[in-house]
Amino acid sequence: MNERSARSVTSGLAGRLGRAAAISLFAGTVGGAAVLAGEAFIARHRRYAEPELGLALRATIGRAGAAPLRLVLLGDSSALGVGVDRLEDTIGGQLANLLAEGPTGRRVHLSSVGVSGSRSTDLATQVARALLGERPDVALILIGANDATGLRRPSDAAAYLGAAVHRLREARVEVVVGTCPDLGAVRAIAPPLRQVVGWSGRRVARAQTTAVLEAGGSVVDLATETGPVFRADAGTLCQDGFHPSADGYRVWAHALLPAIVAAAAATTRR
Repeated sequence: MNERSARSVTSGLAGRLGRAAAISLFAGTVGGAAVLAGEAFIARHRRYAEPELGLALRATIGRAGAAPLRLVLLGDSSALGVGVDRLEDTIGGQLANLLAEGPTGRRVHLSSVGVSGSRSTDLATQVARALLGERPDVALILIGANDATGLRRPSDAAAYLGAAVHRLREARVEVVVGTCPDLGAVRAIAPPLRQVVGWSGRRVARAQTTAVLEAGGSVVDLATETGPVFRADAGTLCQDGFHPSADGYRVWAHALLPAIVAAAAATTRR
């Protein structure tokens, strides 16, 4: 075989291999997209826990005479405690009890303006509701999961969150934000879509952290602080495999508590 023939054969073989690789890549991409689309359809049509209408959105917890702390929750279903059916099992109820039982023994006036299914774009309305009437001392914002599952641009979601924090800080409210939780831990979404939303959640959480700190709020990275527990223990999720259970909210409450205590202490120094 002369040099020209060898080049021709090599070139032809390379071309066939290249075409085969391209076809395989295309088929893999199409197949992967079909799998993701199917899993997204299944995830969308699952039965998820609904807000418990019997839960009081306002409660006073703690002994009479203790210095009162007005704590308001904003955000998505987490701020309402979707997944449990008792006030004391919600994230707000658990935090209020921890504050009431702690060394400072705070009496907590608890309220929530959160709305299940909310994204960061919905925070402006919630801030307006939170500031109606008597001004809260501390606001806890739990948001980001719906931005991440909807694959929203992290910078856009973070901008809306930062604006909400800024408005609350201008009203002299201390703000703590629990960033997007570890969506790679949810059981309601099957792999590989679970990995995709987990990746999206991490991007949202990073953008949230920057925006909140720039706006003067405090941040608790829920994915880092509590993600490993949720991945290891299926009991941290309620029956729908997506929302936290009472145990899951307890894990979040203990992760958030130091920041809430610090924010509460800041209100007494005014």
